[in-house]
Order: sequence, then structure tokens, then C-alpha cells
Amino acid sequence: MLSCLELIIKLRSYHPNLNEALIQKAYIFAKDAHGSQKRHSGDPYFSHPVAVAEILTELKLDQESIVTALLHDVAEDTDVTLSEIEKEFGEEISRLVDGVTKLGKIESVPTNEGVAESFRKLTLAMSEDIRVLIVKLADRLHNMRTMFYVPSQEKKIKKARESLEIYAQLAGRIGLNKIKDELEDLSFEILDLEARSQIIEKLNELREKNKNLVDKILEDLERVLCAENVEHEIFGREKKPYSIWLKMKKQNIGFHNLHDIMAFRIVVKNIAECYRVLGIVNSHYNMIPGTFKDYISTPKENGYRSMHLAILGPFNKKIEIQIRDNSMHEIAELGVAAHWHYKERFGKAAKGSVTKTSRENNQYLWIRELISLFENAESSAEAMKDYKLSLHKDEVFCFTPNGDIFNLPLGATVIDFAYAVHSGIGNGCISAKINGAIVPLRQRLENGDQVEISTSKNAKPSPNWLQFANTSKARSAIKHFIRNEKFDEYQALGRAILNKFFAARNLEISDKILEKTLANFHKKSVADLCVKVAEGAVLRQDVVKAVYPDFREENKLSKPKNIDEKKRKSDHSLAIEGLVTGMAMHYAGCCNPIPGDSIIGIINTGTGVTIHSQICHNLKNLVLLPQRILDVCWKSEDEIGDEFYACRIRVVVENKSGGVADVTSIIAKKQVNITHIRTTNRSADVFEMAIDLEVKSLDHLEEILSALRISRKILEVERE
Repeated sequence: MLSCLELIIKLRSYHPNLNEALIQKAYIFAKDAHGSQKRHSGDPYFSHPVAVAEILTELKLDQESIVTALLHDVAEDTDVTLSEIEKEFGEEISRLVDGVTKLGKIESVPTNEGVAESFRKLTLAMSEDIRVLIVKLADRLHNMRTMFYVPSQEKKIKKARESLEIYAQLAGRIGLNKIKDELEDLSFEILDLEARSQIIEKLNELREKNKNLVDKILEDLERVLCAENVEHEIFGREKKPYSIWLKMKKQNIGFHNLHDIMAFRIVVKNIAECYRVLGIVNSHYNMIPGTFKDYISTPKENGYRSMHLAILGPFNKKIEIQIRDNSMHEIAELGVAAHWHYKERFGKAAKGSVTKTSRENNQYLWIRELISLFENAESSAEAMKDYKLSLHKDEVFCFTPNGDIFNLPLGATVIDFAYAVHSGIGNGCISAKINGAIVPLRQRLENGDQVEISTSKNAKPSPNWLQFANTSKARSAIKHFIRNEKFDEYQALGRAILNKFFAARNLEISDKILEKTLANFHKKSVADLCVKVAEGAVLRQDVVKAVYPDFREENKLSKPKNIDEKKRKSDHSLAIEGLVTGMAMHYAGCCNPIPGDSIIGIINTGTGVTIHSQICHNLKNLVLLPQRILDVCWKSEDEIGDEFYACRIRVVVENKSGGVADVTSIIAKKQVNITHIRTTNRSADVFEMAIDLEVKSLDHLEEILSALRISRKILEVERE
């Protein structure tokens, strides 16, 4: 644990006007407040806030952030109140501490809603001051570094998944790539230790095999740049295990097919030199087509600027090159911390203020969009689900006819672009042109596309837009509009369902009676309750139970006692939200959707609802009228339980002894049942198999696919 003097020395190295007395006061105040509290490791609890403060000094954050780090757990874990902190340290630090303080348990809502609600509060706090998020990320990073001391495996997995899916992605959003990489790797170690260990083992084998290769590549690049009198720094970086695992999964390749595990960075003095170096590299080596990305002219959403390209470099090795200047490199290393201009560095400013550039004001529009997402969603959990859809995707850059640029996730469509411009443009969208040519609204966008949207006052969103809307903003706005549009219709349907159900049991029902049950279902009005009944989110029998707790229905239609319990349990309609109670439902055999897939319900006359994956190739052959589409989704993992779902994978294996045995043994280790194996293609070198499995969810399937990809004998594996 750093002493107070050691912490001050670190701060002095970059903070010219440091208030040492303030740091000393906060250090002693927090140490006294935490007293004899201990962490799981047995260390004094105070070692945690000091470690968080040390992480922030590596990011060169201001003294207010360091004080906030020292105090961030005081208000929750000790008897000290926020008003006392404000009295001792001022309003600004009290506000920052309040924003960062652990958000506490929300007992009245399910676990997944609690996590989402906490994230919503964090979003509101960071919209006022981005330092709240930076301190929170440092807090999460240190907790993950010490997670192996936590005795509960369940808690470890929960925190790792939360860190991977939320905090690592937020770190990436504000350019803190070092924190992002470490959070991902620490989470990966907990969530899939076997896969990580195998990747590390293969990395070690590769290093042993290619001894001194990196140094030789660096020497060759140095020689080329020095010959052209380029002032530069150059160094190599090995990709992290999680990054390698993601690439294997994304490109559906095995470890032995990866060629760009090392990335080489060339840092020069200015932008002009960046483009000169690009020309020099291209004149000496062959660039691999389709790999060039210019993030200097079109920066990423988090402000990251650099040029990326892959070349067939020295010794005929495929390598990745990144070219940037010194200021870009600082931003790439420190993210938003490199952007912020504090009053201590640039003279006096208004008390408690931090001055931002106009670039930064635009750069963090996503925070305001995220707040809007939470405001439009029916629940925090729904907003989180939509937001997580867009967190892991790469970007494309598209333009309006006026030249305004918009960053969108890879795979975004015209409708995503329309909502990115403005929600009113999205809601009124009727047609579009890309580069002057008329295209459908489902058309995917590519880098550099110029998009022109035509609107109409009489237009409104269609439910089938959800099939091809990919951004959280578009999906949220469409759902919000449809929900409001259908509210009256669903309210009437819900009332009819309840009236019929109560009348069949000779039970009295009225708005006055139903009002007494609203608290049971966390609803504000009878109308809201009726809508949820119509959607299938609230069961009619649960309403009866809430109104008449002593009512016991004669179960005349009950099944014989010797019914196969497993068959009864396999009524998968229990896993789907959005169905009207009693509505017949089955899964489409063409796409075999499993929990985790984005799904859509298609109403078929006489057979009920068929659940398709939203990317099912058969959907384009259906005439999807709005009245035939149901907005459905999977329930939470807890509600779905331990049910299994059919899916099929395609595996390409080397035609050698033990190939099939490798596949089946890896699947068996994951405790997965194989229902059918069929060889679909065979040659002298390889053979291809279609394997039917029973899995619990998309995450479960991805775990199996990842384990298969690591095997040397397995060349390709993908879901069919």
C-alpha cells in the first residue's frame, strides 16, 4: 500500500499546482474512517481506495479525482455522511463521491433489473462529470485484480461478467484501452480459465518457435524509417489472450491461422509525418487489401486517432502497423484523461469547473443518448439489453448530404442512421438513398456512404424494423413508439382477458378491486396492469391470486399424475416474454433460436406464434404485415431455468486419426448432449460434420465453439 508521501510524489510528477495539504487530509480522513475494516485478502480495507488513487495517478488525473478515490467508499461503508464530506472537502468532491459511491442493493427488484438500475444511475452521474466514470472504472479494476480472494465462485462469475459486458466496454468508449484490456483479461480468466490457459500456452509455444523474430522485424522497420530520415519511436505489442479469443470467434479461425498476434506502433511528431510514413511503409512492403483504416481523418467515437493497416512485412510475415503522432498516442494511452484541461494546468477557471474542448462535447454525445435510452425504455433492464447489443461492435463512418459525420456500429442499416440523426427523422423515415441510389431501409451501411433520408409527417415506425435495426438508440425509439401506439389496444385486450377469466370463476372484478393489487406487480395504474396481461408479462391466474388469495380452483383439466415431469417442464413458452397467455407457440426449425438470440414472433393463422431468430434467412420470404408481428424476447436466465434448446453446428476437421474423437471429447467435457452427427462433405484432407446439440443459451453455445476452435485438428467451427 502506498504511503501518503509516495502518493504525493506520484502526483507531483505531473501536477504543477498540487495542494499537498488536501491530499494529506483526505488520506488521513479516509484511513481513520475505515479504521480496522478488512478485505477478503486480510489487508486493511483502506488499501483499496489507496490502490484506486494510484491507478488514477497513472492516468494523470487531477487532485479532486485522487481525493474522490480515497473517499469513494467512506460514505457507504463507514458512519461518515456525504454532508460531512462536503463540510470537510467542499461541494465538488462531495458530488463526485456521491456519483462514485457503490450504488447499493435494490431489494425490491429482480437481480437483472437491479444491475441495470445501478448502471442507469451511474450513467446519470457520469453525464454531469466524466470523472465519476473514470474513478468507478479504477475502482472496478482494482476489485477485479483482487477477485481471487473472494470465496464465492458465484460472486466472482457475476462480477466478471458485469466487468466484461459493461465496464470494459465503457472504458473502451472513453479511450481507456489499458483498463479495458486488463478488465477483459481478468474477467476472461474467471469466466473461461481453460480457454485462456490454452491460448497462453500456445502464445508461449509461438514465442519459443519465433525467438528474436519481433526484434528482427523492429530492426527492419527501423532501417526503412531511418533511411528516410523519419523522427520516430517504434515498438511492438502482443495482443491479449481475450483479444485473440475474440478474433478467433469473430473470424471463425483456429489459433494456428492467426497471423497478426503482434501489432507494431510507429509514433511520429505530427499528422503530416503520419501520412509520409504511410507512403514509406507502402513503398517497401505490400499492404494487404481491405485492411487500411484511417482513424485520423475520421476518429473513433472515443476520440481515438491513428492509421491501421496490415502488411506482408519483413521475413514474409503478416503484421499489423499502427501510425500516429505524439498527441494521438497520448490520447490512445490515457483516453479521456488526456483530453481534459484542468484549472491547475491552464490557469484559473470557475470554482469546481473543468473546461472541455468542443471536440469533447461532441465526443461524448453517446452518454446523453444513453440517458435518453433509459428514459424511453419501459425498464432499466430492457435499456441495458438494447445497449449491450451495440457495445461490442466495430464502427463505420457515414455522412449526411451536408457532410455531417456519424459513427455507427458495423452492420448498422439505413434505419439506424436515420435514428442517429434524430429520433424524429427515424420515426418519419419512408425511404433513403445511399450515394444517390435508392435503397431499402434494411440496407447495411459501409464506410464513407453518403446517406439521404426522406421523411413524411404521416409515416410511423413499423414493428418489422426491429428485424434490421442494430443500434440501441434505434431499437429503443422503435419500441417506445410502438408501445405507445399499441397501449390502448393492449389495454382493452388485457381487460377482456381478465374479465373473461374472472367471470368463468364467478369472481367479481372492477378497477377498484384491481387497484389494490398494483403494488404486487409494481404497476402505477390498472391500465398498465392490463397491458402487461395482454403482453403475457403478467399471468391472469397471478392476478386472481393477488385479488383473492384464498381462492382455490378445481383443476378439472389436470393431467394424470403419472405424466412425464420432464415433458411438462419442457413447455418452452415459459421462456418467452410478449406472448398473450394461452397462445400456442413453437420454435422455427429453420433457425432454431436459443436464449440470447434476438428473436421475433410471427403470428400464423391456426397454428399460433412461430419464434424466429431476427437474422433468419427465411424471414425475407415472408410477407410481414405489422399485425402479424409480435415484439417478443427471452425472459431472464433465472426465469428460463435449466432448459435445453436444439441447435446445430458445422465443424471442419483434419482428415486424420482422432479428429472426430477430439470433437466429441471436447463437447463431452462441456457436459453437452449430442443428439445427431452427420458427415456432410469429405475429401482427402478434411471432412465436414453437422452436429446437433442441446444447449442452454447462446453464451453456453459460444463457450462450446470457443473450446472447439482452440483444437489444432479443428479447422473451422460455426453455428448453422
